[in-house]
Amino acid sequence: MNEAEIRFEREDLEGLIPVGTYLSNAASRFGIRFKEECRPAEGFHGCEVEITKGEGLLTDLTSAENAYFEEHGPRGDRRLACQAKIEKSGEITVMTMAGETTDNKTEKEEEEKKREDFRKEFAEMPLEKKIASLVQLEAMAFSETISFVVNSPYLVFDKVLDVLAEFGFKKEQNERSASRPQEHAEANGDNPADKKDEPAANAGSADAEKEPGT
Repeated sequence: MNEAEIRFEREDLEGLIPVGTYLSNAASRFGIRFKEECRPAEGFHGCEVEITKGEGLLTDLTSAENAYFEEHGPRGDRRLACQAKIEKSGEITVMTMAGETTDNKTEKEEEEKKREDFRKEFAEMPLEKKIASLVQLEAMAFSETISFVVNSPYLVFDKVLDVLAEFGFKKEQNERSASRPQEHAEANGDNPADKKDEPAANAGSADAEKEPGT
C-alpha cells in the first residue's frame, strides 16, 4: 500500500498514513481532536489547518473549501482537514490552528470518569430501569454505548450488543459518506482507506487508532 509520511508540527507527532486518507482521519489516528465537529451541510468547518510542507500531495481544493476560504479570507497554505485527502506518497507537514484542538489525554481521562460514574449508577438500577436506559443510550455516542454494554454483568444484554453494533456501524458509514466532498465521490467512488483505517506506523508517543470524522 502506498503511504505518506505525515507530521503534525504543533503536537510533535509523526508517522505513516495510507494514501487515500483524509487529513481529519490522519489527525484522529494520532489522537488529535478538533474542538468543534464539522457540519458540511451548514457550511461550518472547525478543522482548518496549515500545510507547511507537501501541499502538492493532497487533492485539489473542493467546492466546500473554495466557499469557506472565500468567506474567511485569503487561503494561503490553509486547507480543511475533512476535505483534503492524501493523494500521493511523500512528506506532509500539518500545523493545526492554535487553540482549535483538544488534549487527547485529558479528554480520555474525563471520558473514563464519566463512564465509571455511569457504571456505578447503572449497577444500582432495577432491571426494568436498566433496559430503559439501554434504549436511551441509542442517542449517545456509539463508542460510549459499547463500553457500557461490554462492562455490564448481565447476560441479557448480549443480544442487545449485537443489535447496537450493527446499528452503530451503519450509522457511522452513512454519516461518513454524507460528509465527504462530492468531487471525491464522483471521481473515485468509495474509498477503501476510509472504510477501514489502518494503524499509523512510527507514531511516536501517539497510540494509533481505528476510526469516524470530524
